[in-house]
Amino acid sequence: MKTLYKKPKDIERKWFIIDAAGKPLGRVAAKTAYLLRGKHRPFYVPFHEVGDYVIITNADKVHLSGKKEQDKLYYRHSGYLGGLKVENYSKLAARKPAAPMEKAVRGMLPKGPLGNKLYRNVKIYAGAAHPHDAQKPEPMEL
Repeated sequence: MKTLYKKPKDIERKWFIIDAAGKPLGRVAAKTAYLLRGKHRPFYVPFHEVGDYVIITNADKVHLSGKKEQDKLYYRHSGYLGGLKVENYSKLAARKPAAPMEKAVRGMLPKGPLGNKLYRNVKIYAGAAHPHDAQKPEPMEL
């Protein structure tokens, strides 16, 4: 018996839109990663790009529980000795409103070339406006 795989070029991809206003950051990111990977499809395979496109709007109005606005830390390194930069959620969101959502979605995707390819299929916007009306995205509820 032979296993049949659908090739990524043979798959018809849909566009989904998620309004993140008032919703938990992790839940929105997890649902987005689920759709990007294609785990909702019957022909999902972990090593192909079989997922859909996702648009996230209102990423700056996402909800965090507890004291995460002050306690959640984001790290980056310049590459030089002593070059570790630490920033909490509120400072990062003030500087780049969509960055926490981008980091959350990116962290839930696989690492390597497949994850890079999947990350190109998500569009994250801080406000409600987006330029993808021509794709006719379907609203996705969490």
